[in-house]
Amino acid sequence: MMKTIDEMQGHSRVWLYQASQFLDIQQQEVLRNELTDFITQWTSHGALMDAAFGLYHNRLVVIAVDEQTATASGCGIDKSVHKMQQLAAQMGIDFLQRTVVLFMQDDIWCEAPLHQFWAKRKAGLIGENTPVLDATVKDLEQLRTRMVVPFSDSWHADMWDR
Repeated sequence: MMKTIDEMQGHSRVWLYQASQFLDIQQQEVLRNELTDFITQWTSHGALMDAAFGLYHNRLVVIAVDEQTATASGCGIDKSVHKMQQLAAQMGIDFLQRTVVLFMQDDIWCEAPLHQFWAKRKAGLIGENTPVLDATVKDLEQLRTRMVVPFSDSWHADMWDR
């Protein structure tokens, strides 16, 4: 039986795949079914991976691997990327988009291409306390504690201050 992402150890490595649109219930179900099949058979150099996945904010797919059990080698990582590319083609959704920022305004998730996000910041529409999705997390502990942070605690603030 596959673990849930909540059962995985905090040191587990994560990969985030941000969908190019908010996912409806049917799309989420397709992802759950496809990723369950993939994760239960995912190997790296012949070793079954101790892995799980999660869906967050109707937009973010997270795949986690406990590398203390089996290391996610290049070929193992490639398998997960290829699976997400296959799902992208099947569903018509880009999961490898890196230029869109997700942020919250009035308790609603919003999105903007990076250049528009910076324009909103310059115009004062993105403040220090605006919640921002931090897609730079590296492990489950960071995901659990830093997935959503105020702008002031995000990598965006570091760039803004340069």
